[in-house]
Amino acid sequence: MKKQFLSVAMGVALLAMTAACNSANTDTTATDTAMTTTADTTMAEAGVEVGGAMMVPSKNIVENAMGSSDHTTLVAAVKQAGLVETLSGTGPFTVFAPTNEAFAMIPKATLDGLMKPEMKADLTKILTYHVVAGAVKAADLKDGMELTTVQGGKLKVSIKDGVVMINGAKVTIADVVSSNGVTHVIDSVLMPK
Repeated sequence: MKKQFLSVAMGVALLAMTAACNSANTDTTATDTAMTTTADTTMAEAGVEVGGAMMVPSKNIVENAMGSSDHTTLVAAVKQAGLVETLSGTGPFTVFAPTNEAFAMIPKATLDGLMKPEMKADLTKILTYHVVAGAVKAADLKDGMELTTVQGGKLKVSIKDGVVMINGAKVTIADVVSSNGVTHVIDSVLMPK
């Protein structure tokens, strides 16, 4: 009887130890999973949502713009003008990026004409009029300030009641930071003189 009792006691002790070990493994697995999830969340890049996509600092200006459903016309124009490589370069650049709605304000025949290969020089002038050398953030912009574009023209900054305007175009989303500069979304296409 004593032997049976010892066998049963040993069996119960063994079961208790096994359960404890399994519980510890489960806790460790749960802890590992929680730590991995926290690490993944922490490692996720902060960015700005534009056109249904997250614009993140690890991508360049063109890569970010290509993700925005609000900038398909701009991306097509940049490709047509042969500026993808330039705007993907080290920069830094500041781009004032008109939305599709902004391009829709241009008569369709005019926009279609600009997208023709023989109009590449004119399209390039218009697009480079939206680009300034250097990374100019919203905090750097002052009322009355003039910015010189890559095209050579001037952009006039006006700020009233916290609303930033560039040559009359309203900045709707500011400070979209990319690896090679910053983008400000605007509601009109800027036309050089």
